[in-house]
Amino acid sequence: MIPGWLLVVVLLVALAVIVGMWLSGMASRLNRLHIRTDSARLNLEGALQGRAAVIGVLRPDLQQDAARAGGVALRAEEMGARSDAENTLLRTLTPEELANPAFIEVSTKVDLAARFYNDAVGDTLGLRSRPVVRMFRLAGSAPMPAYYEAMSGGDGTQ
Repeated sequence: MIPGWLLVVVLLVALAVIVGMWLSGMASRLNRLHIRTDSARLNLEGALQGRAAVIGVLRPDLQQDAARAGGVALRAEEMGARSDAENTLLRTLTPEELANPAFIEVSTKVDLAARFYNDAVGDTLGLRSRPVVRMFRLAGSAPMPAYYEAMSGGDGTQ
């Protein structure tokens, strides 16, 4: 016959192992979400650079402004500065330039990249907002991602 105290200890150890495995799985999922967010941010950066190149071709006088907007860091935790720079650049374009097929194509890529990025941010923030994630600090030192909000290039609306 197994003593009662030994059974309690075995059950507590088993429970601790199960909880540890669950927390480890949640931390791994959170890590994958952060990787997905970073990858989507890099894709957004590439799409924004492509649009800046097209703007530079359409309006050579805006090449420096496009380069300046592209020089603003696209940081995960603070997307507002880059978004503001991009919006300022887009406001300088005429309706004819906004209707240019090359510009529409690259702006569509930017819009899609921004949607993928914002979806990844939403999933990451959703998991990070859970009390167990905050209590056990499963996010580690990863920065809190922020949404990218910018005007749509194709029609000048949000």
